[in-house]
Amino acid sequence: MLHRIAVAQSEGRTPSLVGAVARSGQLVWTASRGDVASPADTQYRVGSITKTFTAVLVMRLRDEGLLDLDAPLERYLPGTGVGDVTAAQLLSHSGGLAAETPSPWWERTPGETRPDLASVLGERPLAHPPGRRHHYSNTGYTLLGSLVSALRGTSWEESLHAEILEPLGMARTTSLPVAPYATGWAVHPWADVLLPEPAEDLGLMAPAGQLWSTATDLCRFATFLAEGDERVLSRESVREMRTPAAPPLAGDGDGGYGLGVQLARREGRTLVGHSGSLPGFVAGLWTSVDDDVAAVVLANATSGPQPGALAADLVRIVAEAEPRLPEPWRPLPQVDPDLLALTGPWYWGTYAYGLKVRADGEVELQPLRGAGRGSRFRPRPDGTWTGLDGYYDGEVLRVVRRRDGSVSHLDLGSFVFTREPYEPGDAVPGGVDEGGWRGMP
Repeated sequence: MLHRIAVAQSEGRTPSLVGAVARSGQLVWTASRGDVASPADTQYRVGSITKTFTAVLVMRLRDEGLLDLDAPLERYLPGTGVGDVTAAQLLSHSGGLAAETPSPWWERTPGETRPDLASVLGERPLAHPPGRRHHYSNTGYTLLGSLVSALRGTSWEESLHAEILEPLGMARTTSLPVAPYATGWAVHPWADVLLPEPAEDLGLMAPAGQLWSTATDLCRFATFLAEGDERVLSRESVREMRTPAAPPLAGDGDGGYGLGVQLARREGRTLVGHSGSLPGFVAGLWTSVDDDVAAVVLANATSGPQPGALAADLVRIVAEAEPRLPEPWRPLPQVDPDLLALTGPWYWGTYAYGLKVRADGEVELQPLRGAGRGSRFRPRPDGTWTGLDGYYDGEVLRVVRRRDGSVSHLDLGSFVFTREPYEPGDAVPGGVDEGGWRGMP
């Protein structure tokens, strides 16, 4: 891992580079190359990783019932000129908004240059019809930051500090740099010389890329993205953020984008996180939930190192060298007899499935041989179950009983699962031939 960091700093020609890895919620490794006083505690600017923090604030509003993600923006933030766009579309960069503000380039100019949303959005705020495609938009996250301010009655920065940074103990994540912090540099492409980059306060654009943070704080945030934290956002809401909401464009990989997080597939591994850059800095954060490994890379050069690829490499190195230990098997403390009676084989037509009860209180329906559609299901108060992944994500599983109370079949989005394949006398769509099973004449 140290060798990988050293190669990246040297070949990337960056004055300093920090790498860090977290596992089981703890910072377990950090290293640096170049001029870094304290690898774990030195602040770097993290650019668009800021967007994920803004997304968490928006999701909190949804969970508190203050915001409908699918309602027109006009309901909450009138007068923007893009009022038909929804918060969900802005979170997933599918609202059709332009990628950047009108000139001058917002990342190298003071926030006062854009004193209101009209100056951020310009005369042509939409580049595409809303909801049609993924188109990365910095201006969209400015709207989300303003939405947070409007619904909270406080500034985006105040909400960020009170609702995320304080509960998660991220005391070294700030809007403006607090020593020790790295200086942002541009490295000449044809000579080993430097030019200092400006570090502007971005004003209204802050929710898209303002933050400064450290390897320690970002590893803590990466753990939150994997596990959730009831003080900030539930495990289920964080899982929703990690669910693909917009497909990637051709050439952008196969991960897509969730609600405020980038998704990637690397060598069979699903990574969740975000990259970031502002003049003088690049940053990358990835976590593999399945491997329980998160990695952060920070560097102080405008271009050169590839922090996202490097962070993905650190995750891979750890996951391959020290595979995650499975949780010890333990018997359930108790189980509902009626639920236990539903376990075992079920048949959709001639496809064999097995239903089992999981230790977390969910049930799982998986094909027993060959290809098939499986899913986990969470219980609902009305006695039905909701699919959590795969083809049946969001679909409802119902237990259908006969008049005498015995179980007839399982209904899953109109698919009927019976105890025997094409069981005579049961609710098999299309009926069962009266002659029953037979040999070939």
